[in-house]
Amino acid sequence: MALGPGFRQQQRQSQKLAMTQRLQQSIQMLQFNVEELRDFLTQKALENPLIDVDTNWNANHADLRAAKNVTTKDDFIERVSTTNQHSLFEYLLDQIHLTMRDTHLRKIVLYLIEYVDVNGYLRVDEERAQRETDATPIELLDAVTLLQQLDPPGVGARNLQEALMLQTENDDHAPNLAYIILEENFDAFVNRQWEQLAKHYAVGLADISSVYDYVRTLSPTPGAAVGQETTGYIFPDLVVTNHDGQLALRTASMAQPVVKFQGNYYQQMSHHGDREVTEYLKEKKSEYDWIASSLAQRESTIFRVGSTIVERQADFFLQKSTVLKPLLLRDVAQQLKVHESTISRSINGKYIQTDFGMFELKRFFTKAVAKRPTGGQLVSADDVQHRIVTLIEQENKEKPLSDQKIVQILKSENVELSRRTVAKYRENLNIPSSSKRKRYLKTE
Repeated sequence: MALGPGFRQQQRQSQKLAMTQRLQQSIQMLQFNVEELRDFLTQKALENPLIDVDTNWNANHADLRAAKNVTTKDDFIERVSTTNQHSLFEYLLDQIHLTMRDTHLRKIVLYLIEYVDVNGYLRVDEERAQRETDATPIELLDAVTLLQQLDPPGVGARNLQEALMLQTENDDHAPNLAYIILEENFDAFVNRQWEQLAKHYAVGLADISSVYDYVRTLSPTPGAAVGQETTGYIFPDLVVTNHDGQLALRTASMAQPVVKFQGNYYQQMSHHGDREVTEYLKEKKSEYDWIASSLAQRESTIFRVGSTIVERQADFFLQKSTVLKPLLLRDVAQQLKVHESTISRSINGKYIQTDFGMFELKRFFTKAVAKRPTGGQLVSADDVQHRIVTLIEQENKEKPLSDQKIVQILKSENVELSRRTVAKYRENLNIPSSSKRKRYLKTE
């Protein structure tokens, strides 16, 4: 029976839809990092009996568990959480059971920890707490005091001022004036009314400055570190090595998932003779071929992008310079004759391992922000920010450099930037303004 045009049109639409879905998934595969790629392929293996995925995870797991904090092992790095594995609530609960007798006061403390948020602050309505625990105001105050004596220092505070006071009280090395200033003149201290404070406490400006420097070391979220785990594992896609000044790049193979074809199953089912089984095998074989091809294309693209990065930023990888050269997505895209979006997908979440650390590929892209008049040499944002850090590190802390002064110094070095640009770079570097960097030093 002849097939009508409607069937052929439907078939073409189905083929076009399948091609569109595969194109989208190819793009996704390039965008995935190693862990995401492994999860994607594992799911595909569950859906397709012809696909077997070797994630290389089991072979490495023993080495990973044996690693400490940050450990590099050939083609992978592990970052183990250095924080308590319990939640903050569990951590406080354990301390209460270990340090407090079973009394009515302990019951109140147990009630209170249910209202300690993830940052360690006590968020409870005192009247409701008294009503629900049958506590007197004095008993509730005593319970709060017991809670605030637990670890970490600052837990159970009801506001920032109290959190800083609790941490200071718990620190034997805190400056003598720190606690009393936080308690009596917190607002004046925060607003940097240092001359007023120095006069009030009959001390020098340098003493107030020292207290300020100390308080900046305290945590505004004392409970946040407990139970918060960092990223477990970061797997590199590329490895670059330096052999006597010659850089060599290779794909990191150990953590990369490998797709294998289930040939025995395919041969066994091919002899079945059923038309539906034959069509099913054809479809699944086509999917395997596409995945294998997409994986190879992904690896090739990332390697080509990595090669260009290593070539352009060779001084960094040779450790001749910590400053990166100007490099844009457009530059690499033009060299490799691909779209900028392809470069973007190839560098986000992808890492390169060096002899001196692990870096995300997008770290090596920085735009040119100025041109030196002499010789027309381009200067990258990384160059400028590095220079700003150096200038501020070397400045006179009693007379710190203003943004305008930094502009003038850079101009004298043939780098012209606006004051606004310098301010933006300084803020990106988390460097406070000159007024907040000023220190008063003691005179002999």
